Amino acid sequence: MKKLKFLFLPFLLLSTTLSINSNAQENKTKKHHKGSLYFSWGYNAEWYTKSSVHVVQPSLGNDYELVHVKAHDHKGWDDGVFDQELSIPQYNYRLGYYFNEKQDMGIEINFDHTKYLITDNQMVQVNGTYNHYKTSEAVLFSEKNGFFYYLNNGANFLLFNFVKRYCIYNTLDHKLAIDFVGKAGIGPVIPHVQNMFFGKANQQQFQYGGWNTGLETALRVTVMRYAFLEFSQKIDYARYSNLKVYEGTASQNFGTYELILSAGVIFPTTKHHPYFTNTTNNTPSTIPQ
Repeated sequence: MKKLKFLFLPFLLLSTTLSINSNAQENKTKKHHKGSLYFSWGYNAEWYTKSSVHVVQPSLGNDYELVHVKAHDHKGWDDGVFDQELSIPQYNYRLGYYFNEKQDMGIEINFDHTKYLITDNQMVQVNGTYNHYKTSEAVLFSEKNGFFYYLNNGANFLLFNFVKRYCIYNTLDHKLAIDFVGKAGIGPVIPHVQNMFFGKANQQQFQYGGWNTGLETALRVTVMRYAFLEFSQKIDYARYSNLKVYEGTASQNFGTYELILSAGVIFPTTKHHPYFTNTTNNTPSTIPQ
């Protein structure tokens, strides 16, 4: 239940925004009624930069840093998407609204369920204070040696994006469109933290854990006006803080390069929308290109 609360709270925020916008549009003339809503669902793969993890455990006399650790994702979908719940692999959803007359600017809730795992069996340099004593040593980072660090139920990037669409190709009847889409935004991270340092494990949990910002570009192919396929690449920078560890907290920041394949639907939210108005081959498109 906690996971559902975290993942779907953004829908309530956007629905409130859309309600306000819809009321405002009812007061406009018909020619300005051009809103459209879209939703997509897909799956992703990630590559992470090296990152240092700062651990503070005052009651244990610990204040140290694991320097430049390597991490990887855990795709899940490569084991078979339909053999498990859809929300177990690394997935993503987009919920957005195009609001202007040209239908090329919008706002979007952008959520990526990404998984971040510090790679097992690597040698990691530990610098700082351990058990009240200064330390600078290399340790084998492995579960057998008392170390693991999983954001395996999600590093979970949530962004509130501004969206800009650029038309590449559009048939007169709007039944085939190819668009380039750019997105930029900022928002919180909602990680699920599960870790062990020097044999001391935390109590795993979801939490608000900092913020992230991202840039995304996508190629979108829309067919029959209502359905689309979107291939995206994204770079994200995330800063995590106050992550729960045994008797203390951890912090880190890292960059992510992400590839995403999504399928979605788009539909009008107001009347007289030119994208969903029948045209013939002899009638020019009413959508500005």
